[in-house]
Amino acid sequence: MVEQPVSTPLALTNDGTLEIVFLGTGTAFARRLFQTNLLIIKGEEHVLVDFGMTGPQALQALGLTGMDIRTILPTHSHSDHIGGLEYLTLVNRYMAVPSGKEKLNMIITDVYRPILWDLSLRGGLEYNEQNAEGRRLSYDDLYTTHVPQQIASEPRSIFSIDMNGIKLELFHTNHIPGEADSPKDAFVTYGLLIDDRVFFSGDTKFDRDLIDMYADRSEIMFHDASMTPNQVHAWVEDLRGIPEEIRRKMYLVHYQDEMTDDDAADFKGLAKQGIRYLFP
Repeated sequence: MVEQPVSTPLALTNDGTLEIVFLGTGTAFARRLFQTNLLIIKGEEHVLVDFGMTGPQALQALGLTGMDIRTILPTHSHSDHIGGLEYLTLVNRYMAVPSGKEKLNMIITDVYRPILWDLSLRGGLEYNEQNAEGRRLSYDDLYTTHVPQQIASEPRSIFSIDMNGIKLELFHTNHIPGEADSPKDAFVTYGLLIDDRVFFSGDTKFDRDLIDMYADRSEIMFHDASMTPNQVHAWVEDLRGIPEEIRRKMYLVHYQDEMTDDDAADFKGLAKQGIRYLFP
């Protein structure tokens, strides 16, 4: 892996190298880090993974706007992950599409799609206009859906999709509620394995089974981490208990503003904004 500083505007195409760029690396309450959302770029394709409340500002910091985004993958419905999605959708509908671009691609599982639309997005997007049939806007008026294929159900649901050369494996995490003992007891939340090379935990409690499942398959692991004991996120002290050979390829993300490089000394480091993580 190679790390390079981001030049603005960030290019959303490249020579075919897998590239990861974090719009932000902070928690839902981040004041300076922006929230943990990321761009996957490879060849002519890009996938924006999550777009929280700080998303528009974070895009601007990279020299981009919502007009530039073509494909979105929401991992779950907390506002630091979808709080900017209504904005992104409206920009696409009323600015990008009239200028000749296609409507947004959304990568989403069949089980999550009605949850996202009915419980989060519908209230702000359905009533803006009538569609060509004279009905209120629906999900399908706003997005082109790409549904990952389920490839496993035990011990957790796993899905797979190839998005124009970017291979994504989505796995169900145990994030919420705090009382859930396993992914099968938990609400719909996902993490990712990207191109069989890069692990991104998404939001999850400390889940040693998940780490062991993907450690050997991953060159680099981006794992969310809390500085203090946390009911719904991995505590950094628990992560310090995993073998050194795993920690040494693990970057911490979704961390508090106060976390420093010293707090990540037992790991590969802190994932940072303004860095292109390149995987030749």
